[in-house]
This record gives sequence, C-alpha cells and structure tokens, in this order.
Amino acid sequence: MTAIPPAPADAPALGLLDGRPLPRTGLDRRLAALRTGPRASALPRPGSGEDRQLARWVAQVLLTEALCEAVAAERGLSVLPEATHDRLDQQAAVELGSVTAAAYEGSAAVRAVHEAVTAAVAATAEEVAHYDAMTRPAATPTGWHLAFPDGGTCEADPATLPLALAEALRTAAPDTWVTAGGWTAARRTTPPDPPTDRPDRPDPAATVLAAVRRAAFVRWLDHARATRLTLVPGLEHPGDPAQPDNHHRH
Repeated sequence: MTAIPPAPADAPALGLLDGRPLPRTGLDRRLAALRTGPRASALPRPGSGEDRQLARWVAQVLLTEALCEAVAAERGLSVLPEATHDRLDQQAAVELGSVTAAAYEGSAAVRAVHEAVTAAVAATAEEVAHYDAMTRPAATPTGWHLAFPDGGTCEADPATLPLALAEALRTAAPDTWVTAGGWTAARRTTPPDPPTDRPDRPDPAATVLAAVRRAAFVRWLDHARATRLTLVPGLEHPGDPAQPDNHHRH
C-alpha cells in the first residue's frame, strides 16, 4: 500500500486529511483513465455541470481510499492488494452507497478497514429470525392451482383472474378444461408440492450479519469522514445542496 503524499503548498488539493492537503493529481489520473476506458462514451461532456459532478464523485472515492489507507497504517492492518474478494452484489452496493461501494471494490485498504471495524459486530437472533420469516418460501400454497394447454401451471387468487374465466372455473368440475374470454385453463385437484428451501438459498444468519456489518461500517465511515476529511471548493460532495452543480430539486 502506498499512502498519498501531501500536496505541495501551491498545488491544487484533492482535499485535506487531518489538515494535510492531498494532491489532486490522483483525481486527474483517475478521470483520464475513465475518459479513455471502455465506458467513455457514457460519461458526461467535458466541462459540463455533469462532468464537474463526476469529478466530485470520484474525489469522494479517492478521499475515502486515502482515509482508509491512513487508518490501515495506524492500526497496522494487513493490506493485500492482490487478494481476491467477493464482489459486492447490487443490494450490498446500495447499502454502502455508491462512493463507499466504489472505494470498497477498488481499494484493499478499504476492505481491510471494513473487516477491522466490523469484526465485533453481530446480528441479533431477532434480526435473523425476522429476515428468515420474511424470505422463506410459503409453506402452504393458497388460491387455485391452474393448468394451461401449453403445459404451464400457476397458483392464482380467483379474484385476480379475468371474471369470465374465474366464473367458468368455479362452476366446472376440477381437472376440466374450460375456455372463457379467450383463455383456456383447468383447475387442478392436486396442488403442486409446497415450496421448500432451495438448496442454494443463502444462510439467513450470514446474510443478516453481512448487512449489519455494512451498516456499522457506513456509520463508522461517516463519522471518520466528518472528523478527519476537509473538502475543498470545487470538489464538494456531489449531493451537497450548496454547490452550484447540484440540480436535484424537490
């Protein structure tokens, strides 16, 4: 891990870490890499307000990385850039927020600090039980069990079916094909086997633990940013309502 050196007194700063200015050169390199990368065509037009917002966003990612590099050095954490790690899924990225998710994916120091500051975090039995109950497949199917001429089947609440089809199925004998309103179906006498846990269903305890650790890391990181980072004009947080390129309005 190579810490970002302080910026010369007269050089443009990315921001301040513990009052020490960090050079903007890293931001310029990261933006240049994006501009020449495979997704360059999706980036905003250079010089536009959206382009300045992109620079602000990338600056927050770099500042987060620099902060975690400093914390990792202070704590003597082992940082292995070449180590493989599980990629964040969409839910995890949303829980962390786009800036932190990008820093986590791109910086071994951020991942090391995440592990260190959340090592003692645990999920409660109540949290695991609630998640398990909310995500477990229903044990008892409800509604009608329908079959269709193409071999398809489904479970349906009669109130959700086309009125003519529902009336025809209600009066017809079970397992009898009926056609009404352009629909053909039969109401099965034997419902399908109730769903059971899928073999690949993630362990609820592990899923909840990962989520509460992400939440704890976000809280810790928000506090560390507030106490150790100072933003500079032009590289404010892109969501700061006081900066001129924030066009989000209610």
